[in-house]
Amino acid sequence: MIGLTRPDGTLALDVPGYRRFMPALMPTRAGSTVFFEQRARLDRTLPFVDDHEHASLFHVVLWAFVRTLAERPRLNRFVAGGRLWQRDGIWVSYTAKTAFDDDAPLVELKRRFDGDVSFVDLVKLVSEDVDAMRAAGGTESATDRELALLLKLPHTLRRAAVLAVNRVDALGLLPTSWVEPDPFFASVFVTNLGSIGIDAAFHHLYDYGNVPIFCAIGRVAHDDHGVPWVTLRFTYDERVEDGFYAARALELLRRFVEDPGTVGRHEPS
Repeated sequence: MIGLTRPDGTLALDVPGYRRFMPALMPTRAGSTVFFEQRARLDRTLPFVDDHEHASLFHVVLWAFVRTLAERPRLNRFVAGGRLWQRDGIWVSYTAKTAFDDDAPLVELKRRFDGDVSFVDLVKLVSEDVDAMRAAGGTESATDRELALLLKLPHTLRRAAVLAVNRVDALGLLPTSWVEPDPFFASVFVTNLGSIGIDAAFHHLYDYGNVPIFCAIGRVAHDDHGVPWVTLRFTYDERVEDGFYAARALELLRRFVEDPGTVGRHEPS
């Protein structure tokens, strides 16, 4: 019997009937995906970044997501077991290089942020996580450890193991010790493709875990007038919230990215 709580959330009760029915029509995240592209100008953003030690555009986007999810909490939901859940806290997953080398692997990191975290504190927390990971020589993430165990099994047993984990998760019975460190159980997953000199791509959503939003950051470019800008590409599970609410949230996110110095004074229109 599925209860009203699970390790990472509480059942969302203020959901209209048509939205409660959507998981039956579209049972997987891969089958309920919406793609959206957003272009943000950076003529105010880049000077703001320059004024903060160790900061980058990547930190601004992470901060914008945290503040947006705090102000638009219905976007911080996910589908599991055919029902819609309100996530407990704002959890951001992101990728980082284990070393400054072309052949160094990427690892996934995850952290919970307070909705009112300051930009300075967010930069500090992210930097501490990345530095600790690199100092440990790129220690395996929780996902890497899970994969290492699964890869020891024959293919048929691997598939059965993944199906079993997904079934247990659908019942809300995965333990906190599994869910909390796993980057595929998060509010949003962000990857900075601009950091390796390429533009943003539309990334798929995973049917494993419950991440409903994937954001890819592209490289910084300039228009014909020399104004810097960046492309953000989003992949979104449309079962979470309707398009109007999501569109307003993304517009708020864009304004946060474009003018982070006035984040505290932004209000949804």
